[in-house]
Amino acid sequence: MTYRNKTYVAFASEDISSYRLMTAWNKNVNIDFDFYNAHDLYEARDTSKPETIRRNLRERMKNAKQVVLLASPTAKKKAGDGTSFLSYELEIATELGLPIVVAHLDGSRQGNSANYPKVLTDASYYTVSVSYQPAIIKYALDNYADGFNPSSTIGERVYSAAVYKTVGL
Repeated sequence: MTYRNKTYVAFASEDISSYRLMTAWNKNVNIDFDFYNAHDLYEARDTSKPETIRRNLRERMKNAKQVVLLASPTAKKKAGDGTSFLSYELEIATELGLPIVVAHLDGSRQGNSANYPKVLTDASYYTVSVSYQPAIIKYALDNYADGFNPSSTIGERVYSAAVYKTVGL
């Protein structure tokens, strides 16, 4: 599809300000960063039934090449509850075999088990964890996501300090 090269951003509703900051990065001509605004495609009204919202989320994710999860303690909790839309989004991402970049809102560069959703561990899924900064998120999308193989080594991976230095952080 024509939108297959896009990024889907998943987040807990409590972290919407961080998502909005990412939309600002997207609009900044000095930051090479692009992703889908999950609320623009197959829009569901607040009054939509949960089944309709889930169907629309699946359609949005079918058009994505990769996922960025905004990781926080709240996101971890919601991702593991089995009932939230964030939980459903991660279920669909793993089902579709999409690469997942876990961007830690607390700035952690070494991954962070306090933010890393257990559902990804339970799914035996290969992810990369980065700090919540546009340069390293873009690096992960350009390098990790392009070479992603869902059957490769499982677990959370992190980049070395040298990689962060390479991207100017």
